[in-house]
Amino acid sequence: MSDFVVRLRALPTAAISDALDRTGIEGALHGLSPLSNDFRAVGPAFTVRYAPVDESSDGTVGDFLDDVPPGSVIVIDNDGRTDVTVWGGIMTEVAAHRGIAGTVINGVCRDVSASLTQTYPLFSRGRFMRTGKDRVRLMALGEPVTVSGVEVRPGTLICADADGVVAVPATEAERVTDTAERIERVEADIVAAVREGSPLRAAREGFGYHSLQTRSQA
Repeated sequence: MSDFVVRLRALPTAAISDALDRTGIEGALHGLSPLSNDFRAVGPAFTVRYAPVDESSDGTVGDFLDDVPPGSVIVIDNDGRTDVTVWGGIMTEVAAHRGIAGTVINGVCRDVSASLTQTYPLFSRGRFMRTGKDRVRLMALGEPVTVSGVEVRPGTLICADADGVVAVPATEAERVTDTAERIERVEADIVAAVREGSPLRAAREGFGYHSLQTRSQA
């Protein structure tokens, strides 16, 4: 497990998102939510892309799990479709058994109870029971995918919690992590100052709260 995964795991996505803003990186994956507010997943992306079946192809789902390294966060791009699912109970059970950190779906999932029972972190655009079998086909593994306008490459660090999902490019992991940790420290200092009697406005001004996420010119 990389040092950055360990450090990012200790940070909320809100701080990481602010750090992405400050470093000028677009990494917030809009519209994705966890099945449980207790879910959290951090790890390198294992990317998967689906497409609709056509006259020349049959539907395929799920067998790629054998290839996913433990600790990865699976990122599935089903083009945001909400009418067919690409993740269900068997996949949840297998992924949890294999030590996969979680799954992010640009689309929907089903068998929600299995995810909740296994406490397997699952993030998606919703839930729907209709299978993707014979409706979608596996198009690519380990290639860049685009979710909410953000490119996610294999190895991109995915961080997900109750507030949603962010993607940190592996090449920018140190800069984003350092910045997010500093933001967390400043916010903790503001809370401590208020508890010691400072007005919130003065504490925020004193610690530069309003510019924490402003893009750095450095």
